[in-house]
Amino acid sequence: MPLSIIYCRALEGVKSPLVTIEVHISNGLPGMSIVGLPETAVKESKDRVRSALLNSQFKFPDRRVTVNLAPADIPKEGSRFDLAIAIGILAASEQISTETLSDYEFIGELALSGEIRSVNGILPSAIQCTKDKRSIITAIDNAKEASLTERTVVYGAKHILDICQHLSGQKKLSAFEADTSHKEINNLLDISDIIGQHQAKRAIEIIAAGKHNLIMFGPPGTGKSMLANRLPGILPELTEEEALEVAAISSLQKKFQLTDWKKRPFRVPHHTASAVALVGGGSNPKPGEISLAHRGVLFLDELPEFDRKVLEVLREPLESGQITISRASKQIDYPANFQLIAAMNPCPCGYLGDLNDRCKCTSEQISRYRGKLSGPLIDRIDMHIEIPPVPHKLILKSQENSTHGDTSAIIKERVIQAQQIQLQRNGCLNAQMNNQQIKQFCEIDDQTQNLLESAIHKFGLSARAFHKILKVSRTIADIEASKNIAIKHASEAISYRKLDRKISI
Repeated sequence: MPLSIIYCRALEGVKSPLVTIEVHISNGLPGMSIVGLPETAVKESKDRVRSALLNSQFKFPDRRVTVNLAPADIPKEGSRFDLAIAIGILAASEQISTETLSDYEFIGELALSGEIRSVNGILPSAIQCTKDKRSIITAIDNAKEASLTERTVVYGAKHILDICQHLSGQKKLSAFEADTSHKEINNLLDISDIIGQHQAKRAIEIIAAGKHNLIMFGPPGTGKSMLANRLPGILPELTEEEALEVAAISSLQKKFQLTDWKKRPFRVPHHTASAVALVGGGSNPKPGEISLAHRGVLFLDELPEFDRKVLEVLREPLESGQITISRASKQIDYPANFQLIAAMNPCPCGYLGDLNDRCKCTSEQISRYRGKLSGPLIDRIDMHIEIPPVPHKLILKSQENSTHGDTSAIIKERVIQAQQIQLQRNGCLNAQMNNQQIKQFCEIDDQTQNLLESAIHKFGLSARAFHKILKVSRTIADIEASKNIAIKHASEAISYRKLDRKISI
């Protein structure tokens, strides 16, 4: 039959729409054309496919070959269509059996020798393949990754000849099974390594329990970065569904490692990062750091050193949990449900307020430094804490003790228990509650109400800041397994809004 139909998938952000590859062989001058909005890498596939088939001892049709990538209105990018086009040509020229082709999707790049190379974004394709009840055939490296979607039947092949033997029934490929044995490996840092800073450790536990955002400020060497780096160690593992979301985003840029399965992302972009690097973009929109930190932590160290325009792009995703990148040709949505933790010094040199009077910054320098942080951005961060210097006596005594306070394992247990309370009550973590849920689950008595009203008038808090305090109060109560928010919970939550009074923007 001079016409064959093969299934493959394109990439649109974290979505992977189905592409039907139609190959028609007709009379006419020998040649091959690809239609259906192919980009440069796809157009070049005709040369790779021709050489791969000839070097695999197949006959390339000496007639007119037309390849249509449908639907034609979806841009086709990359080399992922090579394998499907080659199989389509073999099927249309009757060199392989066509009986079972409709049961498979083919994704992979072809080498000139006929070997199959891996491509990016295989996980989103595998997830969609499962929904359409088809198996997927791809490169072996891709098959290991795609097999993480346990309901998908995944076959990995080294060479196109292996696939032809499988389709003809001569030598069947073995289905890959998910290998998650590495998930027990734990090399996370322990929070008990940090000397002193009991209030800061308490704040880290609270933000872990309620998924709140945090900014820390204080002089150099007080442990801000150490605290941030230990946050992943007290967060619960990702669920199966969350792990697939995270892996699918990493798969788009070939950054996913099997050893990262079910581990929460921890992204630390340098302060020279551009807005595109942070939120994503480009002519062909790619995910940025906030999407790569989806379901995990985004740590911005030296926060005022970032360009102000770069920081302002965080405002929308902090509220919505996603980012929409619009270009003339397309609009891509990427998830960005991340937890922000930031650190900064009180001034450019870092020693403002030092007892030894080491700070030499002028008032203009300090104002310019702090002016990088806008009021609306600070308002969206749930908790602000000051990290004071560690007393010298405590540092000297630290040589006698290897641990300081509860370990990450102990705190993690409390965090998991608090999160279970929230999920059973709210259906989400406290930081994600909407206004209706705040009214329903954050009830307070008259005494606590008076305290909050006093704080609003004294510090000029916005309605958003008021809701942030209520959410943090609810998390503190959940850590203590308290059904109601008490005045002590609200009082502690108010104490975590330091920047509302210490830094005037």
